[in-house]
Amino acid sequence: MSSGCGCGGGNGGGGCASSKVVEPELAVEAVELVAPAQLIASSEQEWPIISVNAVPISPQAMAQELQYHPAADREEALFMAARALVIRELLQQRIAELGLSLQVGAGENEEEAATRLLLEREVQVPECDEATCLRYYDSNRGRFHSAPLLAVRHILLECAPDDAEARSLALVQAEILQQRLAQFPEQFAELALKYSACPSKAQGGELGQISKGQTVPELERQLFTLAPGLADKPLESRYGWHVISVDQRIEGQQLPYEAVATAIRTQLQQGVWQKAVVQYLQTLIGAADIRGIQLQGADSPLVQ
Repeated sequence: MSSGCGCGGGNGGGGCASSKVVEPELAVEAVELVAPAQLIASSEQEWPIISVNAVPISPQAMAQELQYHPAADREEALFMAARALVIRELLQQRIAELGLSLQVGAGENEEEAATRLLLEREVQVPECDEATCLRYYDSNRGRFHSAPLLAVRHILLECAPDDAEARSLALVQAEILQQRLAQFPEQFAELALKYSACPSKAQGGELGQISKGQTVPELERQLFTLAPGLADKPLESRYGWHVISVDQRIEGQQLPYEAVATAIRTQLQQGVWQKAVVQYLQTLIGAADIRGIQLQGADSPLVQ
């Protein structure tokens, strides 16, 4: 099926990077670094006065960094931008203190390379052993199934995502078709040929076997909850409204541990790495003289 109708055709690691500021990309838990989200600045100040070990964070740097931190309001965005710049400065100061020699890899600049080398040196991450991975598998067996397969037919009532009036009219038409097919299911191919905006109408609306990842996310979330038969209501996607019939549903099978062991180890290792980086950043914060912003730090000293 063409990509313009929302369904795909049937078939019958951890690192360190950033957008601008070099924060460890996978350390998503770095939000734990903050106490209350607070900048120490009066309401009259456009930019807070922030320094890291007597090195100031310039208003120009904060202004430039703001674009990378969308938020509900300027105060929140400014806090996140300032936090990112403080972390960057802490990392750069530690790199200079250790005198790390750069080995720039493919696709990274000198700052990213230096940060990577710093984390490799100072963040110790224990390996997840086989027993830990097996326990995770046994406790989460429901997560490790092959994806179900659906044999699907549909009729697409196409409309633009930002055209509210057209969407409303298309929904009414889809509901009329739904009611008719509930009474006369044998008319699906005829109605698909007449009303569907999808090229699959030439095959009676048949999409073949659909697995996860072959359609747009908002439709997939609804589609894979359906039981066999005509769906009880039209499903909406960015392309319009879909009248759906599931002709067959083949449930996924339990995957053996051997098939998912590598993925489990990678996932667990990534989580351990994230926590270790957060703890390391908290240690840097705890050892630094940071003024103008409140961040949560750890008391344990850094080892030279």
